[in-house]
Amino acid sequence: MKRLFIACICTVFAASLSGCAPGDVIDRFVSKEDSEAQVPSPDSQRVYMDEIHGVLKDFTGNQLTLASGEDIYVFDVSQAELECEGGMITGDEISVIYEGRLEGTDTGTVRPLKVVDEYHNKVQLEEKTTHGQLQDLTLNSITLKSRTGKTATYPVTGTEQYYQNGIRAGAMVYLHYKGNFGESETADSNVLNASHLKILSASDIDPLEVPSPTPTPTPAPTPVPEEEKENRFTAVIRNISLNTLQVVPENSDAVLNLNVSSVPCYFSGGISAGSSVTVTYTGKFNGRTTEGITVIGVTGDIPEDLSPRDISYTVSGEITGSTANTITLLTADGVSLTFRTDEADNTSTGGLLTGSSVKITYNPADSRNSNIYNGLKIEDA
Repeated sequence: MKRLFIACICTVFAASLSGCAPGDVIDRFVSKEDSEAQVPSPDSQRVYMDEIHGVLKDFTGNQLTLASGEDIYVFDVSQAELECEGGMITGDEISVIYEGRLEGTDTGTVRPLKVVDEYHNKVQLEEKTTHGQLQDLTLNSITLKSRTGKTATYPVTGTEQYYQNGIRAGAMVYLHYKGNFGESETADSNVLNASHLKILSASDIDPLEVPSPTPTPTPAPTPVPEEEKENRFTAVIRNISLNTLQVVPENSDAVLNLNVSSVPCYFSGGISAGSSVTVTYTGKFNGRTTEGITVIGVTGDIPEDLSPRDISYTVSGEITGSTANTITLLTADGVSLTFRTDEADNTSTGGLLTGSSVKITYNPADSRNSNIYNGLKIEDA
């Protein structure tokens, strides 16, 4: 009877193995996690995540180039979130967190999820200084030429700027910045690529020290003739082209072109369209032209002192790229700028698609050390 029972057991066990390959049997006795790790099936739902650390070489708005060791990787980050506190500054150490398996330098097999600079940072970007003769100044850029003949156009959106002796071609200007110059975009070795540096300040004196404002009105020991008394009016910046600052006085539609070639100018939040300035002058202002007045100073708002409803710094341009939480604009003066969009009030009608023209309101105080700006409002340009 005992032999018959043992024979039945063996028959049942043999039947359970019929039709099963050796691998199927092994899988049955290996934990699910080990099985997926060692013998992955085509239908496996397991997601492999990893990260690669390196130095940022370039960023185009939806694609970044990373140097890790001696290898160069180009990632499509159009679906990734940018979470870099310092922005996308060439020379900065960043990590790309991705889904999938990276085979060599072929990034087509992975899906980037995030780009961060808060992990593994071994070296903080140092503040550097450069200087050169002023060649051009626009709302978003400044062009300098060094004594050795090197020329570079630097992004200065939201950058603190002070010109004690006025803004004029040939004047020596000092820049404080973070990052490394990128690979040259032209065949001319005398033209440097400064497009992804973070410019911290620009001034015709170094270090930048803005004089404290004098009491208003300043007590005068002797009577001052009416034509010599200092007066002020508030205006909104429309544009700047080297030494010509274009403004619209408050409660007016008149456009004034101010010659600031020999006028002290201070812009705490940069020279931005839509932002306010106080123009100091002598003479009699008729409200519509500069006839009869002499401009003696221009001072912009300090963004840290403004309430959210008074922030009016804007940038306009065409969208050239995007990620999950940013868009990159190309401005009319040829500067590429990246803005966070996740907290912005968006009333634009183009869906933030590439090719759409938008105007973005931002606060320069939020990006003193980053070249990614926090968008507050997005509207059609």
